[in-house]
Amino acid sequence: MAALGWLTPRRRSATARSVLAGEASAEAARKTSQDHELTGDLEPQFPVHGDDKAAAFFDLDNTVMQGAALFHFGRGLYKRKFFETRDLARFAWQQAWFRLAGVEDPEHMQDARDSALSIVKGHRVAELMTIGEEVYDEYMAERIWPGTRALAQAHLDAGQKVWLVTAAPVEVATVIARRLGLTGALGTVSESVAGVYTGKLVGEPLHGPAKAEAVRALASAEGLDLTRCAAYSDSHNDIPMLSLVGHPYAINPDAKLRKHAREFDWRLRDYRTARKAAKVGLPAAAGVGAVAGGTAAAIALHRRRR
Repeated sequence: MAALGWLTPRRRSATARSVLAGEASAEAARKTSQDHELTGDLEPQFPVHGDDKAAAFFDLDNTVMQGAALFHFGRGLYKRKFFETRDLARFAWQQAWFRLAGVEDPEHMQDARDSALSIVKGHRVAELMTIGEEVYDEYMAERIWPGTRALAQAHLDAGQKVWLVTAAPVEVATVIARRLGLTGALGTVSESVAGVYTGKLVGEPLHGPAKAEAVRALASAEGLDLTRCAAYSDSHNDIPMLSLVGHPYAINPDAKLRKHAREFDWRLRDYRTARKAAKVGLPAAAGVGAVAGGTAAAIALHRRRR
């Protein structure tokens, strides 16, 4: 993999593995990007029409889609007998925690990552891409937030590129981006040799600072001005990415992100209650993962095993 050597200065919080993960994700995303046009509306004067130096970056889990893409994909793999019931129960517990606590648990994420890598090891990339298409129709399509999708459509209508940025596997993220008509996706890159997964990652999961590195790398490669770009997320873990752009948005925010957004005058939107959240003082021109049900059973199962 050719290193992207034109990165702008980065924050100290980014580790070498974060940078590697970000660069790998940006390179993978550029290879698979597609331009589509959709319709939608947004606040007047934003996004700016014809601004080819601007783009939009959307987190996926609980921002664009209800719940976590990796879990929904895991359900699809379970249905196709890639792993056993006990593994699905563990994934269900992790998603129950995500739904109830509203935050991502690092231990759960590590466990999910290791489980996913062991499950796909030895399988062909093309096979997983095909399954991803099927799983989107089975579990994901009905969980897309219409409000967030409309925001993405507005950027596309303005002639801007729109990218998903997620810790989910880049193959899954790319399927979702394509099905939504977006430009492409930045996601976690798993190592493959001759089209077969090795069970290892390139760098680390695209999470936290690694997302910011991916956006920075892609912006440099695409000739974008980050001060004119927008980013959308529900999680305080994405504050590094949101802080990178000129127009950060908190969508369905967790408590920490909501507090941070209010302190820094970022715009807020909440689609979870079918109402628009309070706007926090920016003029219009300034811009703008979980399974339903089964929670109690998953928690009970977890407690019995402790």
